[in-house]
Amino acid sequence: MGGRADGKRVLITGAARGMGRSHAVRLAEEGADLILVDLCESLPGLEYPLSGPDDLEETARLVRARGRRAVTRVADVRDAAAMAEAVNGGAAELGGLDASVANAGVITVGSWDATTPEQWRLVTDVNLIGTWNTCAAALPHLVDRGGSLVNISSVAGIKGNPLTAPYTASKHGVVGLTMSLANELAARGVRANTVHPTGVSTGMKPHSLHGILNGDRSDLGPIYDNAMPVQVIDAREVSNAVLFLISDEAAHVTGLEFKVDAGVTIR
Repeated sequence: MGGRADGKRVLITGAARGMGRSHAVRLAEEGADLILVDLCESLPGLEYPLSGPDDLEETARLVRARGRRAVTRVADVRDAAAMAEAVNGGAAELGGLDASVANAGVITVGSWDATTPEQWRLVTDVNLIGTWNTCAAALPHLVDRGGSLVNISSVAGIKGNPLTAPYTASKHGVVGLTMSLANELAARGVRANTVHPTGVSTGMKPHSLHGILNGDRSDLGPIYDNAMPVQVIDAREVSNAVLFLISDEAAHVTGLEFKVDAGVTIR
């Protein structure tokens, strides 16, 4: 029997580790072939390291171990030309493209008066412009033959999470971008949806946020509390939402803000 993503060819950014790797493995389990894109180097201005080339190859190995094809590309989502080249080359190898998961993202932490222009540019360029570049690279392969855009936002794309203004603004921007595309592309057979995770156990760990919330701004801590009794969720739970939105089960689902948030947005 075929899987829920049987024969689909899917692009994933930020694929070397964390949620990106989880999405790749989950989709491969259900029959998808993958184009795996990652920067594979750390960026100045972040307080945590990013993945490396070995991480991307490990994701590819895990996909192939499940009997599916994996094409890897090292590219920066901030670079539109590099993304187009990566996606066009990967789609040529796989024989086409059916879906895209714009997953790459970064976060910085700071109060309003400590947040710098450099942080705004870095976070917005990766999270928002990078999502646009990913969609723009994928869409020529999807328009008029149908497909699915899945853009990973955050609970910060629904709530006003404090101390992360560039991140929160960029994730709200991802929603606006996606809703605009959902309207524009519905008649062309392309669906566009966002996924909104609460905290996920990945390598994106801004430890300074916890320090501030446990220190001078403990009053802001409850904003980050899940309604359900868990601090973080497993990446696979988010990947299950991605799988649904890519599968034919979601054939008429577009413009959805899909929360996988343990209830944090209802608090």
